[in-house]
Amino acid sequence: MLDGPRIEPLSGRPATKLVVLLHGVGADGADLIDIGRHWAPLFPDVAFAAPNAPDPCDWDATRYQWFRLTVRDPHEYWQGAAAGAPKLDAFIDAELARHGLVDSDLAIVGFSQGTMMALQVGPRRAQPPAAIIGYSGRIAGVERLAAETVSRAPVLLVHGALDEVIPVAAMAETAAALRGAGFVVETIERPGLGHGIDAAGLKAGAAFLRQAFASVSV
Repeated sequence: MLDGPRIEPLSGRPATKLVVLLHGVGADGADLIDIGRHWAPLFPDVAFAAPNAPDPCDWDATRYQWFRLTVRDPHEYWQGAAAGAPKLDAFIDAELARHGLVDSDLAIVGFSQGTMMALQVGPRRAQPPAAIIGYSGRIAGVERLAAETVSRAPVLLVHGALDEVIPVAAMAETAAALRGAGFVVETIERPGLGHGIDAAGLKAGAAFLRQAFASVSV
């Protein structure tokens, strides 16, 4: 089972929502849990979890990757994301069960390769999460998305205009694929930003979460 850092609700009350944060290649859950620390004061009843990916990183065994990147082509992305999905689904299921929550209480947030995983797992869950947020990433298996989509969460994509790792054009391609499969998608291009997340992107993500969680609250 995957594991990684967690933040329990700052209110001290049982969690009413869960945000799962997925890091990129060559990183670990500690990198992405910082987003949780930034958002936690805004969402005092929300729990955050940032699992380490299952495999050691090819170039740094102290870090992790969701799947190997060698040729960096669409087929490799698809194979890797599909292979890693069952372990991530199992982690999400266990975290939801631990808090007594369901998919409508869940948001999945990814960065870079973590965005690929968020967009692999989220649309294929039996019930839709409240939200999917992808920073500086892209979708894997574009040609399979429409046929394999089971549930449709609202999606926010945020990308740096100067991203040198995953070009910003990938955001438009990903958004087009998602919209073609029936998803509601919001995109934000951040001028002057490379492969990363800036304060404006974090603020936009928090606003998106607030709206998504409010729409499913009972």
